[in-house]
Order: sequence, then structure tokens, then C-alpha cells
Amino acid sequence: MNHDDLDLTDPELASEAELAFEGALRPKSLQEFVGQSKVRGQLQLLLTAAQLQQRTPDHILLAGPPGLGKTTLAMIVAHEGGRPLRMSSGPAIQHAGDLAAILSSLVPGEVLFIDEIHRMARSAEEMLYLAMEDFRIDIMVGKGAGATSVPLDLAPFTLVGATTRAGLLPNPLRDRFGFTAHLEFYDRSELEQVLERAARMLGLGIDREALAEIAGRCRGTPRIANRLLRRVRDYALVHSGGESGRADLGAVRAALELYDVDALGLDRLDRAVMTILLERFGGGPVGLNTLAVSVGEEAETIEAVVEPFLVRIGLIMRTPRGRVAAPAAWRHFGLSEHATDVEQALPIDDL
Repeated sequence: MNHDDLDLTDPELASEAELAFEGALRPKSLQEFVGQSKVRGQLQLLLTAAQLQQRTPDHILLAGPPGLGKTTLAMIVAHEGGRPLRMSSGPAIQHAGDLAAILSSLVPGEVLFIDEIHRMARSAEEMLYLAMEDFRIDIMVGKGAGATSVPLDLAPFTLVGATTRAGLLPNPLRDRFGFTAHLEFYDRSELEQVLERAARMLGLGIDREALAEIAGRCRGTPRIANRLLRRVRDYALVHSGGESGRADLGAVRAALELYDVDALGLDRLDRAVMTILLERFGGGPVGLNTLAVSVGEEAETIEAVVEPFLVRIGLIMRTPRGRVAAPAAWRHFGLSEHATDVEQALPIDDL
């Protein structure tokens, strides 16, 4: 069904249309998948070899920041092998019994996708070791001295695990994956391809320079690129009187300004952190907890959501004495650089 053929004034149909659009955005094959060329080549070899040998593919671990396509790649692994897909998540598996129920119901050749696999309960992780290696699990029957272990054979399956924090996976679990893929952030040309495809599916006319503007503000992440494109679509729709509008560079800049996304892709929280660091603390050094309290957020949110991007684009440094603003931060915010005591301020990874 064409997205534009639906009566979007009907709330139920509008919701169905958005869900259909979300599903359609996901590529169905490795050939359609944009970016991650090295990972695509490695996966293609793994899947083709398994098909030629008529066996289930090795277990796969997909590691990388959110929004780069881990779930989509898991769906492609199942689709390209013509295999059913079962989806779950680490936080949903809090007991060994939860995992046993999933594993015992798998059919031969099924692909089991576990998102955020590092957040599984430890007892479930230990059960997974045996399941991945020997396709069996041990079920404890009874309690106390009379308890016995009953082995249960499983159908051969392929586990696809996704994690945003591979370092939190225990070594015994990480070593049982036959292939580990590390997904990288996208460059601007790849993001333009992602946006061009999404714009066609939305029926949105958009200029090349407008696509480039969105691609430069989405943090190298396709998920963010598609979200910003939809906000641009909304802006063009509203300002064209409800008709299918066309987004030019001016419309894109106006829409992204409305939604607090600046030229570097910084959002409201990013700018709040940087403003506090630059103006209140003179560029630092400032401790993580002090920054978090100053902007009214949890320290974990600042560390996991805000900092990685700010460090990657060179606006802040993580030092032994705290967070320090880099010279690029002063320039971006149009402020005069203050003298800061950053003696031995070498970037490190554990603060």
C-alpha cells in the first residue's frame, strides 16, 4: 500500500501507516543495507557458507552504538536464510526459566535475536553457554538433596546477540559467538543514501543540499536521520497548507531549529551540558556528578547518552581530574576561551 494513499485524518489508519513505514524502512537484504560494508561482506560470507553446507549459521554478536542497524541485520540474517525469527531482549530474561522457555520452543534452524544481551540475568547467561555449544540445557527438577538435573536437547538454532556495551559481556559468553561484528558510525554520503530512500518512501520531495544538511546533523546514526526527516516532512506539510510539500534547505534549517538540533547535531541536553561546562565552570575540569546535578539529569544519562558524541566530535575531553572543554567547544558556542587548569589532562576512558 502506498503511504500517500491512506486517509491520514483517520487516527487508526495514520497509526497503521506509521508502523508500515517503520517496517518498510528496514532493508530486507544485505544488498539493500546501506553502510557497514565490511560487516556486510563478512556476514554474506558466513551466511553463504552455511547455506552451501546446509547447516545453521554460527552464532553472531552485533556490537555498536544504538541506531546503527543491529536489529535490522538480525532480521536480514533470518530473511536471507529463509528461517523464522524469534525476538527477545536481555532485560526480559531475568531468570534461567525465562530463557529455558524460549530455547525449548525454538524450531530447527530458527534465529533467536536477543537485544541488549549484556543485560540478561547471570543465571540465564550460564544456561546459554551450554545451549550455544551443544544445543542442550540442563533443567533442575526438585529441590534440596533430591534435586536432579535433566538434560533437554534443543533444536539447532542461530543466536544473534546485540549489545551497545560489549565490554559488559562476560568472556565465556563472548567467546562462544562464532562471529563478532563491530558497527561503526555512518559517514555523510551513506546517510544521504539512507535519507534519499526514506524520502522516496515518504513521498517527500527534497533537494540534494537539504539531504546533506540533515545528514550533517544526525550524529552519524541512521535512526536519528530518519527521525529528523520525518520532522522535516511534518514541517513541509504544515507550511504547504496540508498538501504534499517540498523540503528545501530553508525548510530543513527552520524545522531543525524548531526541534533544537543545531548545525553539529547537538540537541537541548547536549547544549545544556556544554553551556554549564563553559559558562559556569570556565571550561572545567568538572566531575561527572557535578555536571549531571547542574543540568538536572542522572550521571548515567550524561555518561552513556551525551558524552560519547561530544567526545567523538572533539568538544570535550575526559581527564583524570574531570571533564574539560576542548578549544572547538569555545569556537562553536562563540565564547572566548578561559584559562583552565588542565595540567596532565590526558583523555582516558574510565571516568
